Amino acid sequence: MGDESKICKSLVLVASPFQGHMTPMLQLGNLLHSKGFSITIAHTKLNSPDPSNHPEFEFLPLYDNFSAIDPSNYFKNFLVKLNDNCKMQLQDHLAKKIKEEKNQMITVIHDNAMYFADEVASNLKLPSIVFRSCSASYMPAYLALPILHAEGKLPIQDSMLQKLVPELHPLRYKDLPFNNTPTELLKQMFALSERIRTPSAIIWNTVDFLEHSMLTKLRQHYQIPIFDIGPLNEMTKCPSTSFLKEDINCISWLDKQAPRSVIYVSLGSLATMDETELAETAWGLANSKQPFLWVVRPGSVNGSEWIEFLPEGFMEEIRGRGHVLKWAPQKKVLAHFAVGGFWSHCGWNSTLESISEGVPMICRPVYGDQCVNSRNLSYTWRVGLELEYLERNLIVDAIRRLLVDDEGKEMRKRAFFMKEKAKNALYKGGSSFKALKDLVQFIQADIDIHSN
Repeated sequence: MGDESKICKSLVLVASPFQGHMTPMLQLGNLLHSKGFSITIAHTKLNSPDPSNHPEFEFLPLYDNFSAIDPSNYFKNFLVKLNDNCKMQLQDHLAKKIKEEKNQMITVIHDNAMYFADEVASNLKLPSIVFRSCSASYMPAYLALPILHAEGKLPIQDSMLQKLVPELHPLRYKDLPFNNTPTELLKQMFALSERIRTPSAIIWNTVDFLEHSMLTKLRQHYQIPIFDIGPLNEMTKCPSTSFLKEDINCISWLDKQAPRSVIYVSLGSLATMDETELAETAWGLANSKQPFLWVVRPGSVNGSEWIEFLPEGFMEEIRGRGHVLKWAPQKKVLAHFAVGGFWSHCGWNSTLESISEGVPMICRPVYGDQCVNSRNLSYTWRVGLELEYLERNLIVDAIRRLLVDDEGKEMRKRAFFMKEKAKNALYKGGSSFKALKDLVQFIQADIDIHSN
């Protein structure tokens, strides 16, 4: 190993301000802290984590000069400005930390969206590792976008939506990330990707049995170590990481419901809908005649404060059978005996949490890796039903297929089998257990190289 006085005990984790990225980054910090590392979380002031929930961490706020995330402007301005605004602050802090911790080497682990951290680490001659909180299956699809664009296949014509993408089985063109993104924005995305250098290693929040073939492809593509450590939500006990206040009263409501009878509906922390989509969703839930727990995030309907745009007569219709709330303690909800299905946007955290609890899904993706995840859930793993349109009769049909029909029972069996496989990956001999051990050894070896 080399000089033991230089063994790394200090990790700086650079987190991004997106809920789906922050949650697994804090879980990763918790996991690595349990292996003896000291953890500093460098984070934006926007959507900053609560330090009181993680007293074992040091927190470094980076002043980003943003008050909110604008999803429509995500790639055009927000991400570039975020990286530019935070870069020198992190560099100054790490330079100071290096002087203070003379006998310790520091490793930087950064969210892939926070690519400035890699530049900072390189400037200071520190090792750096990228953390990816998306599915592994997303990356080959994303890497194919510039090629498809050059071939004139993006943006996608309606006649191509259902056709399979060559080399990306089982993805259809409609499953590609950013499949309806305007040409100019696509070009800006590609230019942004070129600023992100190949790291020394990648940590991926996934499980080998779920994405073995994709992980193999990615190892061949990057030619660097990839540590598939997941699901992180199951590998460590972590306090709440939610930016929004969780309504725990819904658990007592669930306690009164029959086993596996409730459809849980939550479409993530960023997705929005219009009044028509809200009305169709509402009447689809009501007309299914099944109990439901529905998260309507404040502001998720354009121009609304909360539920004032719900259709007239809806609350009376669902009294005693439906429960509408602002935000839920999702892990507790999915683990509850009453929940029989999860209607989701198919973000990767939600997907892993649902698999971890053996809960089959209704898939209604919005953007990013969600379309890829939805295709895997519904076609590859067969534990999800694809909901193509927000139309009340289609919604009723999907809910009843999942909760009432034999089709749903078979999906639930497959989901339970996947739950057991995911659990086995965490224990000695399992893929994630081994990957974590390999990661710790890699960090130490990387430190040894940089310290000599």
